[in-house]
Amino acid sequence: MFRPITVQQPAELLAFLFASLPEVKKGKVRQILKFEAIMVNGQATTQFDHPLRLGDVVSIRSETNLRTRNHLPAAMKIHFEDEHLIVIDKPKNLLAVASEAEREKTAYAFLTDYVRGGNERSRARIFIVHRLDRETSGLMVFARTSEVKERLQANWDQVEKRYLAIVEGGPKADSGVLESDLDEASPHKVYSAPASKRTRHAITHYEVLKRNARMALVELRLGTGRRHQIRVQLAEIGCPIIGDEKYSARTDLAKRLGLHACLLKFRHPITGKELAFESPLPHELKRLV
Repeated sequence: MFRPITVQQPAELLAFLFASLPEVKKGKVRQILKFEAIMVNGQATTQFDHPLRLGDVVSIRSETNLRTRNHLPAAMKIHFEDEHLIVIDKPKNLLAVASEAEREKTAYAFLTDYVRGGNERSRARIFIVHRLDRETSGLMVFARTSEVKERLQANWDQVEKRYLAIVEGGPKADSGVLESDLDEASPHKVYSAPASKRTRHAITHYEVLKRNARMALVELRLGTGRRHQIRVQLAEIGCPIIGDEKYSARTDLAKRLGLHACLLKFRHPITGKELAFESPLPHELKRLV
């Protein structure tokens, strides 16, 4: 990116760019804005009348990063980035990190190439903070340094994490709390079991947003972050997530797992500023409800 510019007085974005970049032709400025090269406080925008406030930071992506960004999977959207972290929308059926079966087509690999600008000799890195299942879509945060990774993980229980799920049937109550003890010893499937040294307690708060005769749209807020936690607990109350054959689903109406990470809210580990990101329910799930 070019050197960031701090806003000294309120203005609309395009007018601010014209004033701040007098050496660049106005047509070129409009083109830069159109192709998501302009970032306000780390978030890309194409809105010409985006309102800027005192203290906002406007920056411009380098052409190298723009070219690399175009090589990201079409469904992988970058919500936010700065020198400390990146927040993305992970598409369905993409691994977060490498497995024995797949080492190249992962969110981690794509983003590593992105921060390196396509330069294999670059030492730029990203660091895994948390994971989403391959089948789950939605918001993920990656750190740009090991220090930021450690700070985020140390305070991960303070991060607000919400999911949307489409389930078969629906919980009897419109809201409630799901609690169980999970055995995560198997690499392939998680089981509920009596509390013991090998289990971990799991808590999930839920609210039913919509219902019909066959299914329900449920919002879930994690109290703990166990592997497959939401999938196991919903199946246990007789409401498996659609498309989740592993956990007893009988329907696959969207040809995918009906689970989406829709919200992340946390304090920036370096600046302390509160960050909040939302991702709407993907179309193939939204049409069902």
